[in-house]
Amino acid sequence: MFSKDQVLNALKKVIHPEKGKDIVSLGMVSEISFNDSGISLTITPDKSNDPFISSIKSTIVRTLKEALGPDVVITNIDVKPKEIVAKHDANSDDPLRGIRNIIAISSGKGGVGKTTVAVNLAIALARKKYRVGLLDADVFGPSVPIMFDAEKYRPEVKRVNNTDIIVPLTKYGVKVLSTGFFVDPAEAVVWRGPMASSFLKQMMVQGEWGELDFLLVDLPPGTSDIHLTLVQETAVTGAIIVTTPQEVALADAIKGIAMFRSEKINVPVLGLIENMSWFTPAELPNNKYFIFGKEGGRKLAEKAGVPLLGQIPLIQSICESSDKGEPVALGNSPAGKAFMTIADAVVEKVNLRNKDLRPTIKVELNK
Repeated sequence: MFSKDQVLNALKKVIHPEKGKDIVSLGMVSEISFNDSGISLTITPDKSNDPFISSIKSTIVRTLKEALGPDVVITNIDVKPKEIVAKHDANSDDPLRGIRNIIAISSGKGGVGKTTVAVNLAIALARKKYRVGLLDADVFGPSVPIMFDAEKYRPEVKRVNNTDIIVPLTKYGVKVLSTGFFVDPAEAVVWRGPMASSFLKQMMVQGEWGELDFLLVDLPPGTSDIHLTLVQETAVTGAIIVTTPQEVALADAIKGIAMFRSEKINVPVLGLIENMSWFTPAELPNNKYFIFGKEGGRKLAEKAGVPLLGQIPLIQSICESSDKGEPVALGNSPAGKAFMTIADAVVEKVNLRNKDLRPTIKVELNK
């Protein structure tokens, strides 16, 4: 087993390309831990849009293997920037301007596990010490309350400056608002489009979100008035598309990508997440059965020119834990680690988007 001093001495050879000093003297190495699998690190750059983070991580792995031996295993390198850099318009009148990044979680069709991904991604980001909110905008089929074991939660509404303010549920480090908090779960939600859009707007602008690094918005499947309401009412940083490897799901995912990329909406697509990529039985953890097709999400990502943020296996524990209100991202199972890895990829893509693209603005659509 290696000591912390050995690791730190090795990391003194890793130089930040821009600052010209090693990452140890810069105070970028905030945590070092050891387990049976290997070494885990946390590095803390000054800002989230540091363009050298990816190369520094690669250099860390190479340097530790050179110093400690080629068989040393670096199980994880977490990145927790001191400041998340966002690109909101400084003069914006957006009521959500205290939120640095607003991420739409979308899918072309239902049944692909979009809400499961949104919930677990939110929790994974919170575990990485980001300030996270989750808005359940799937107003006709809200299932977020079940996954947070909060079906009986009813938000407090308080009066502030002659405005009703809705207090979100805070659980697992995530602030949550959902239509399901306001309706009887045994009753069907029968609303016309304008009613649904109005209620979504109310949860967005009257929610007591405070300062957040990320607000994830779980959208209904397909394309609808809800999607248009979101991009008209606030500045959306980017969209993430969830799909399965099935051809029918991929065909609908293409439509979702096209909608966000359309000239009028023009919201950057941060990437695609492939859910149910393969089936792995609990008794055969090393086996993969490609029930819905193989690598369909990866091929679509390449065709559409968007990153593949991750692949999530079809594992019984993901469904069971969601039904119990204890999502897998809370733990360190293989499925939980998959969401933690995806969270890293999302943070990286958001930072690149904010570094390279114009400031986020609301979408103006002719009515």
